[in-house]
Amino acid sequence: MSTTLESAGGGRSAVRTLTRLWPYVRPVRKRLFWAALVAIVASCTSLVFPLILKWMVDGPVADGDTAGVWLGALLLLGLGVAEALLFGFRRWLVARPLAGVEAAMRADLFRHLQRLPVAFHDRWASGQLLSRGTTDLMLIRLFLAFPLTFMVVNGATILVGVALLLAQDWTLGLVLLAPVVPLVVVVSYFEARFADVARRAQDQVGDLTTVVEESVLGIRIIKGFGRHRSQARAFRELSRTLRGTELAKARLLAAIWGVITTLPELAIGAALVLGSVRVADGDLSAGTLVAFLSTALALRWPVESMGFLLAMSQEAATATERYFEVLDAEQESDPDTVAGDGPAADGMRFEGVSFHYPDADDDTPPVLSRIDLHVRTGETMALVGATGSGKTTLTALVPRLHDVSGGRITLDGQDIAHLPRQRVRELVSVAFEEPTLFSASVGENVLMGAAADAGERDLDHALSVAQADFVHDLPQGADTQVGEQGLSLSGGQRQRLALARAVVGRPRFLVLDDPLSALDVHTEALVEAALRRVLKDTTALVVAHRPSTVLLADRVALLSGGRIAAVGTHQELLRDNAEYAWLMSGGAK
Repeated sequence: MSTTLESAGGGRSAVRTLTRLWPYVRPVRKRLFWAALVAIVASCTSLVFPLILKWMVDGPVADGDTAGVWLGALLLLGLGVAEALLFGFRRWLVARPLAGVEAAMRADLFRHLQRLPVAFHDRWASGQLLSRGTTDLMLIRLFLAFPLTFMVVNGATILVGVALLLAQDWTLGLVLLAPVVPLVVVVSYFEARFADVARRAQDQVGDLTTVVEESVLGIRIIKGFGRHRSQARAFRELSRTLRGTELAKARLLAAIWGVITTLPELAIGAALVLGSVRVADGDLSAGTLVAFLSTALALRWPVESMGFLLAMSQEAATATERYFEVLDAEQESDPDTVAGDGPAADGMRFEGVSFHYPDADDDTPPVLSRIDLHVRTGETMALVGATGSGKTTLTALVPRLHDVSGGRITLDGQDIAHLPRQRVRELVSVAFEEPTLFSASVGENVLMGAAADAGERDLDHALSVAQADFVHDLPQGADTQVGEQGLSLSGGQRQRLALARAVVGRPRFLVLDDPLSALDVHTEALVEAALRRVLKDTTALVVAHRPSTVLLADRVALLSGGRIAAVGTHQELLRDNAEYAWLMSGGAK
């Protein structure tokens, strides 16, 4: 098996790849062992049939003993029923534990995805991740349920069958063994090629899944711009590519199957001719020839199915490799030692902070460079800058969605790099410009930002601050399901719920990325009035594009070209900084 199964990636053997499944299989290994043992007994039961036939032909049939013939028939019937029951029992043994293995692997994958850094998710297409959690895990479960067991079962059956053949007549046995070496060579060649095609097919399934997901989530854009034909064209092209790859797999599998079927059939034919001649010469009994050929025919399926099982095993190895590509990705790491308490009230500090994206080229200029900024305790600092100046990136560094490339950020004197991420995210609450809601109730979406013991009073307070009283007019109030991505709500409603989620936990630090951009003027004024009361009790960094939002802040920081260009009050910067005045007058945002 190890010689014929080669993975597409770097020559790693499929056996070595599949052994990585052992931690998941280990808890159910006893059930799998008994299932394999039961299947071996059931499979070897079929090898008893030829022995009974030999006894019947050379005994009752030759002697005209009718009772003996009926006895042999009953024995054959009993063995057939026993074989069927044993295979059914094997299926029962593996069904539940293997469903548990698949569930455990899927849970580990999902848990790991939640702990991977944002940079990982920026690089990976969601469809590729979805295909690893669905199609690939299904292939792995099927491998554990069928090919893994039956490669062992068929191997044992073939060994027992060959021993019986040689015991019955070693000359005919050697004739049947003649194709073994050519079979190993040919199957090894085809399996190496099948590995490449299998990997390509599974990657293309991920690409196709990505297109489908993007088309579903972006259906409003597609319809709004009349791009359904171009999306359909892209889908057809990917489908055509995948179809071609699947046909290539089918051709290889057909070639493997053809060779595995043809060579043994030729050997059986040769054994039949040679055996018939020997029976005619009196060197071999008719019963022995019948038993020999029956045994050879009983071994046809174990031999012929090996190519199919090897192909399924190769697909499972590829699926396992794809699964562990994600699981091997490095998680967000937390410090071994947690920093002690800093000064009681020092606010939020950026000290020499620089940042460039992990996958950026070394010669790419940093997005942020030497950021020095102090947001005092209880102060609201507005962050203003042109498009591409780095505002959103800077706000993402505070809750450690990305880690700084240089310098440090402190919250009340504690370096966030020395704090567990969970602790940082308890201290800092965020609301992004693009509000993301989940397929859950309004209340569940808002209370995601609260402590575990938060209740209806906290929910009502947050909705009031965000001017989200529209929730009470929904069909089931706060229990109303908002649907996928919250698209059943307007943009302004989604943004208000995202703002409510940010303030529901009454955080010590608040980071808002242009939280009012989707609101009308009247609602914006009401939200700003409510926010002023909330911001008095927290330290806040607010990305602002409009003067009305800037007026919420005690001071303003101007970010230009990845650096802090000026800090002051709104009036001071209007008077002394031309770039700021231009931005506030409606310049590029």
